[in-house]
Amino acid sequence: MIIYNASIKTMANGNIDNGFVEFHDGKITTVAAGKPPVLTENDIDANGLTLCPGFIDSHCHLGVFENGLGFEGTDANEITDPVAPHLRAIDMINPRDFSFTEAAKAGVTCVVSGVGSANPLGGELLAMKTYGSKQIDKLVIKSPVALKMALGENPKTCYNDRDETPTTRMAVAAVIREQLYKAKRYMEQLDRYETTKNTPDATEPPDYDIKNEALIPLLKGEINAHIHCHRTDDIFTGLRLAKEFGFGYVIVHATEGGIIAEELHNENTACVVGPIICERSKPELVNLRIDTAAKLHAAGVKIALCTDHPVTPIQYLPLTAGLAVKGGLDEEEALRAITINAAQISGIADRTGSIEIGKDADLVLFEGKFYDFMKEPKLVVINGQVIK
Repeated sequence: MIIYNASIKTMANGNIDNGFVEFHDGKITTVAAGKPPVLTENDIDANGLTLCPGFIDSHCHLGVFENGLGFEGTDANEITDPVAPHLRAIDMINPRDFSFTEAAKAGVTCVVSGVGSANPLGGELLAMKTYGSKQIDKLVIKSPVALKMALGENPKTCYNDRDETPTTRMAVAAVIREQLYKAKRYMEQLDRYETTKNTPDATEPPDYDIKNEALIPLLKGEINAHIHCHRTDDIFTGLRLAKEFGFGYVIVHATEGGIIAEELHNENTACVVGPIICERSKPELVNLRIDTAAKLHAAGVKIALCTDHPVTPIQYLPLTAGLAVKGGLDEEEALRAITINAAQISGIADRTGSIEIGKDADLVLFEGKFYDFMKEPKLVVINGQVIK
């Protein structure tokens, strides 16, 4: 199929005023200026409208807090153990939740979803498409895409209510630190076993430990930690832990990130900012502002935007970007924050986030501003399938 006569925002190789995109078997095969040499009745005339990559929400809980349900449809937090890195997002997400339909129709073609923020070590996050199958396994782009950590009020509150550790910020950090040291020792024992198993100095392997196993990809640098934190002190605790154990990380929410934007730039920190469309529902959100993304970008920090669905319903991701523009973020950067930046921060830029040959055919065609909530996308394509 070909979409032609389009104003294309590739998010990789500049803009094309009048061009076309061709795709086969779910992959982009051609991106070019001008008119395609051959057209068929199945090809789509964009009539001069803007074509951009599908939108990406780099932090949400789509399919986890299910639409219209209470406890029965909520699987975000296993609040029985603050150390739960072994929990897998793929086992919690229901792709038949109606919010998937709302996401896809709004042009949100890909999301990072998974566990909540009750536990200091909460489990895995995955990246998935929002359309294409009733089976979650067939929607996944990458699993795990990150390991979830949480600092600040959420784990404090959850375990204070249970009268269990951790109930302080220092205990939250200590819980994470203890398990990471255990995982390092576990890795060392595994390495020693592999090195010596065919020698006279052979050692026994450690007993299998699913929690330590889940932390190995993080400590080996194969995945990043997505660290939930709002306040500046919690953000710096996240950086401290990352330095101590040498793992890659992304700061998620970064509500007070604008206050320490220069410091975050100096640390080469990437931030997922949001939700923006929400109330200041707890003390650590007291400094929630719509100019945080703009301040971070101005300081040179790479940013993405998120809804934290269902805090902000997933279909309002473009509106979230619009509010960031109102807060001072350049329009092009706001679009990058829900396309290529989101893909790069999430480690899935080899598949999505820009209109390039070889990438998934995830495309959104719209009229006017991409964040105009009064208008629906004219066309949405996910994995080469036209859904609207």
